[in-house]
Amino acid sequence: MLTTSVVEAAQSLKQGNVLAYPTEAVWGLGCDPFNEQAFHKILNLKQRPIEKGVILLAGHIDQVRPLLQNLDSKRQHQVIQSWTDRSVTERATTWLLPVNAAQIPKWITGQHSQVAVRVTTHALCMALCHAFNGFIVSTSANPAGLEPARSLQDASQYFDSKVDYLNGDLGLSQEPSRIIDALTGQVIRA
Repeated sequence: MLTTSVVEAAQSLKQGNVLAYPTEAVWGLGCDPFNEQAFHKILNLKQRPIEKGVILLAGHIDQVRPLLQNLDSKRQHQVIQSWTDRSVTERATTWLLPVNAAQIPKWITGQHSQVAVRVTTHALCMALCHAFNGFIVSTSANPAGLEPARSLQDASQYFDSKVDYLNGDLGLSQEPSRIIDALTGQVIRA
């Protein structure tokens, strides 16, 4: 399926399909993070080990508020500010947040005790998360070791008819999100 409709794309995710879609800087692969079968489809497509974990993408802070509860108020403010006080041209920030198995499935976090979460300002991704009514998996659309897709054509060359596609424009960021550990402040990916 190829669509420009976020409603159709969200329905595809709810049906357990994998979706390729444009993000802030590169194309991503997404699925329902609570659907283990769909998640394993992504791992197989990317040839990615489960131990690495993946990023969850949210369209609004309210979708991830429960994950912020284990942070002190100063750190919560810093995380929220990084997601709300930036222009769409600035590089996005992904935060590693403390989590327990009741909140997020172990297959999402891999070998880690934290979950990687990004609240996007990319209009299409925001609309997709809203239509899906929750966060979605967001990992770069490429098999391991290859360059991330930067166009619909790139993504379809990698995955052909094995995934559904939500067509749209990439954001204005030139590089994938930076990753910061919310507990320590350590920059994992600069």
